[in-house]
Amino acid sequence: MTDNVFTFQTLHPDIIMDALFEQGIRVDSGLTPLNSYENRVYQFQDEDRKRYVVKFYRPQRWTNEQILEEHEFALELAADEIPLAAPLILNGTSLPVYQGYRFAVFPSLGGRQYETDNLDQMEWVGRYLGRIHQTGCRSRFQHRPTIGIDEYLIEPRALLETSSLIPAALKGAFLKATDALIAAVNARWDNSADTLRLHGDCHPGNILWRDGPLFVDLDDARNGPAVQDLWMLLNGDKAEQRMQLETIIEAYEEFTPFNVSELALIEPLRAMRMVYYLAWLIRRWEDPAFPRNFPWLTEEDYWRRQTATFHEQVRVLNEPPLQLTPMY
Repeated sequence: MTDNVFTFQTLHPDIIMDALFEQGIRVDSGLTPLNSYENRVYQFQDEDRKRYVVKFYRPQRWTNEQILEEHEFALELAADEIPLAAPLILNGTSLPVYQGYRFAVFPSLGGRQYETDNLDQMEWVGRYLGRIHQTGCRSRFQHRPTIGIDEYLIEPRALLETSSLIPAALKGAFLKATDALIAAVNARWDNSADTLRLHGDCHPGNILWRDGPLFVDLDDARNGPAVQDLWMLLNGDKAEQRMQLETIIEAYEEFTPFNVSELALIEPLRAMRMVYYLAWLIRRWEDPAFPRNFPWLTEEDYWRRQTATFHEQVRVLNEPPLQLTPMY
């Protein structure tokens, strides 16, 4: 696998068209790129005026078995009447391959932006997350990873230490802040927490709204604690987050019990995402889309802010975790 393939430099429009045509789909419109940095995703219409989305998976990230587990989970959720984008089965597979590129085709789900300050919408989302986790509890992923310290902190820390993108004069202070953050998370991480199959990246950008929520992008699906799919929906100050959390959990528990002890994992999970995100940017820097869209990654001010953010997150981790109102 060449670097050009890994960074999609050889994925030209004619290859996309030919890949779809080989599966019996004739594109009758242009290919509209959708917002995705990890993969390459395009919306199009076929000759019958039906709208689809095709996703080309970044080579070397997931194995075939891991992608197929994602697809199987999506199809299982769709069978349970969860409103989400599930892959189509084309010529007996959900994961065709063309010239070395693995891809999947999905029906296009139209909808408007999910409103993060709308408690009614939040209640709907909580109800469907309860149903998603009801399905997710039936088994565990065998090939996809489980959220943990190594993947989200230890491996990224090693990459950050060797990266030339961090200004040399600031690297020492940044790594010291990173180590303090890792130590704070280690002190609070619970390896004994129950795990289930998760959406994995359930932030507002992965929810559309059309007479109810529509969930998209299971690319980060993995095993983990249920709270992973809840905490990224919270915003505002502690009082607002508590009200939002109570709204979500009350609706969630119509279908699946929620272990409130997992609330103590919210800030550790946030810290893990911070470190993992920085390492992800560095891993993908050879893809021209990343320097173009994240030009600030090489700036000194950015790394000063990240160092300050890590110190602040350590302070937050040392505070009592978010809790529900007494007698909730």
